[in-house]
Amino acid sequence: MDSKAKAAKTMKGKRFIREEIFRRLSPEMSTRVWSDATARLAQMFEDHKDLPKGVAAHTDNFIFPAAAIYLSLKETAPDEAYDILKVTMKERSTKMGCSIAKMTKIPGFKSFFLFIWDKLSHSMFSVKSGFKNTFYPKKKGEFRMDITECPYHKYLKEAGCPEINILFCNNDVYQYGNLPGLKFTRTKTIGAGDELCDFKMEICRKTAP
Repeated sequence: MDSKAKAAKTMKGKRFIREEIFRRLSPEMSTRVWSDATARLAQMFEDHKDLPKGVAAHTDNFIFPAAAIYLSLKETAPDEAYDILKVTMKERSTKMGCSIAKMTKIPGFKSFFLFIWDKLSHSMFSVKSGFKNTFYPKKKGEFRMDITECPYHKYLKEAGCPEINILFCNNDVYQYGNLPGLKFTRTKTIGAGDELCDFKMEICRKTAP
């Protein structure tokens, strides 16, 4: 699949952002933004077509589409650009968090969730995926890692929009910050200018009455 076709296909999966753009802007402006964002994305794909598969899983599905849409919005509707990304990403992540929250009612799900997080993190956030991490020794009912290098920071900075990095960091808060029986803790992020992103998920301990 060439870069243009790939971009067009990828943008179809960003309808939730498109709907917000068309809700806020005129049809003419919205169409212009979407067309320009698709062209920008195609160019990003072309310029980075040799990225390793693990890195591309993040750049092609999340980083580049967000950057392309945001940069196009900044040209046409600069006062709306950041807020459109902020609102749509929050809504999307919150919905995902609600779906996960429903599953916490299933017996044994919380332990299973931590087990899966450990497995996925060693794959999705590995060196092969463009990250550098510190994974802490396993403890029962707890998962911890620190991210010290992040492709979101790298490629959003390269694209000229490092300010939207924090929106991706916040996605974790919306997805995992309100799960019954699970506590998500984060005190710093690279996207906010810190030296690392800390990530801790643990099963809430029941206290004696």
